[in-house]
Amino acid sequence: MSTNRKIIFVNDYFYHVYNRGIEKRAVFTNRREFQRFIDTFTYYRFQTAKMRFSKYLVLPVEEKKKFLMEVSKLNPLVDIVAFSLMSNHFHFILKQKIEDGISKFISKTVNSYSKYFNTKHKREGPLFQGIFKAVWVETDEQLMHLSRYIHLNPYVSSLVKLGNLYSYKWSSLRDYLETNPFSFIQKESILGLFKNRESYKKFVIDYASYAKELGKIKDLIIER
Repeated sequence: MSTNRKIIFVNDYFYHVYNRGIEKRAVFTNRREFQRFIDTFTYYRFQTAKMRFSKYLVLPVEEKKKFLMEVSKLNPLVDIVAFSLMSNHFHFILKQKIEDGISKFISKTVNSYSKYFNTKHKREGPLFQGIFKAVWVETDEQLMHLSRYIHLNPYVSSLVKLGNLYSYKWSSLRDYLETNPFSFIQKESILGLFKNRESYKKFVIDYASYAKELGKIKDLIIER
């Protein structure tokens, strides 16, 4: 998936990685599909695993946690710093941990999920738009603002009201606040730039209304 890519991924650097459904189609049509994608990228964070993905999927929750604790001792392909899933696209902030780690992680995740989705919906062909997009995150300030952009995405996209943003299950925002549903989120790189979790929450929410209006303007002037 790295063919013809201009950007070069470097270990221990942060990148904004994203893609959307081909022809802007929905790639997550229900809760089960959102959860399947999360299970998929959780499993494929690692280069090697001692268990087949099909077996991992049917493990009880506690057994999954135990398995992930064991494989976390292995070298991961990437650290997942933040993510958000919309009905027709996804966003990640990733830190590459081994050479070609980001490309391998996205390739394995997207290929596995696309096969699942196509089988379920009796369709053929690519599910996502070509090569995934990636942007190098050069500064701490850029990292902060990018995380806010990603975590506000469900609200800006009108999927949830602002008061329900904290409980949106398909993003890492809850990990940055009081709860910790995704133990694999490496949030310290961002939270370490703030006094505490409450400061980060304020940083995100204070920008919400402006981001929403900006999103409306973009819809009017930018072809998607």
